[in-house]
Amino acid sequence: MAKRILLLPWALVKPPLRRVLRLLLRVALAGLLFILLLTASVWWYLTPDATVQHGIVYTQRHGHDLTLDVVRPARANGSAVLAMISGSWKSDPGKFQSWMAAPFLREGQTVIAVSHLSQPEATIMEIVADVHRAARFVRLHAAEYGIDPQRIGVFGGSSGGHLSLMLATCSTPGDASAADPVERESSTVQAAAVLYPVTDLIDLGPSTQNLHDGGPPKSFRKSFGPKGTDLAVWKGIGHDVSPIFHITPALPPVFITHGDADTLVPLDQSLRFQQKAAELGHAVALTVRPGKKHGWLTMPWDIHLIAGWLAQHLAR
Repeated sequence: MAKRILLLPWALVKPPLRRVLRLLLRVALAGLLFILLLTASVWWYLTPDATVQHGIVYTQRHGHDLTLDVVRPARANGSAVLAMISGSWKSDPGKFQSWMAAPFLREGQTVIAVSHLSQPEATIMEIVADVHRAARFVRLHAAEYGIDPQRIGVFGGSSGGHLSLMLATCSTPGDASAADPVERESSTVQAAAVLYPVTDLIDLGPSTQNLHDGGPPKSFRKSFGPKGTDLAVWKGIGHDVSPIFHITPALPPVFITHGDADTLVPLDQSLRFQQKAAELGHAVALTVRPGKKHGWLTMPWDIHLIAGWLAQHLAR
């Protein structure tokens, strides 16, 4: 009797409705299966087999240890990517997680996450000097990290993009006579891929950071040292830390991705950098994302493309 009672409601359902309910059930099950497969695929992609070394001290600044993390894929191909952990020229090594390196690790690239002391405790000029130090440190320890010192790229977004381009444009050879072995190494990189970078601090263009007085960005007036607000002195400071003024024939390949609705770091910053590089014979690759601001939801796909571009330009 119990069995009949359980089946009775379904028996009362008319055949056309039964077909609809069966179809809906199949669709629901198929959707659930798709979600499970998608979740498993994303998890697999974000967790490649890799070894991680955390908190390697590459220098000190104002009494603070500055560190980098080395994430090496199981099938490393010898190339490396310096990832600038920086936003608004602030950095927190604790915010870097190895899954963030997945697109690069999948390409066989060893990722070296570089942190720095945040502004205003460190000036932006000091931060630039410290990431150059990090590049030299990595090159000194290339054999230990299993990388080719002539296949090092750099990646970053916003202020991290600025620091990346400062490496790409202002790298210098090592000082063979230096007592410090790190300083004997070059800070050059062989490729740079960046997102919405600051390229010109003298001409901020239509940025919401521009007070139109010829001075530094309004939120970073204390980040360029005590003389940064002296407009006469600022011109020299701003020039020295603007990648656009340091493009030379030695510029490595550069790839930029930028949204055309960015008001913090306007697209103008990348367009003028590309134009200046073209004047000196360099074809800077620039991908413009229509309607995108300072970051967007589909940016992981752009980072995937960046990893592929770096793999191509850091190939043997």
